[in-house]
Amino acid sequence: MAEQNDSSAKAARMADFMCFAVYSTNLAYSRVYKPVLDQLGLTYTQYLTIIALWEEDGQTVKSLSDKLFLEPSTVTPMLKRLEAMGYLTRARDARDERNVRISLTEAGRALREKGLGFGKITVEASGLTPEEFPVLQKAIARLRDNLIKAAGSD
Repeated sequence: MAEQNDSSAKAARMADFMCFAVYSTNLAYSRVYKPVLDQLGLTYTQYLTIIALWEEDGQTVKSLSDKLFLEPSTVTPMLKRLEAMGYLTRARDARDERNVRISLTEAGRALREKGLGFGKITVEASGLTPEEFPVLQKAIARLRDNLIKAAGSD
């Protein structure tokens, strides 16, 4: 729903919608990421997957899907592509064969070095100060978490 500053019956404009501001910001962010992602040969979602595995290697497909806010059925084809590219391996969990564990290869870990400095590029492109950037990031994460809670899915 659009935000209105007064109780008048003026028609809501697209610019008045928070959801459009978030959506269009995501598109703009993707434009900033594109040159670096092109250098790495990855899509944005593939890059986020690699980051999640840098943080915690050997996690299950379910755990990774939860972190990415995606369904396992969406993540699995992407993991197969990353495996074909030589960045990760998928293997059945020895303790519970229902789970598939994802691990980075040396090539996958090496991507970290190639992606260093990417954070600085995005902070600079944002026009925010180094102090403002994490404040906004936390506010957006809180907004996301509140929306997920309101939608009834954790």
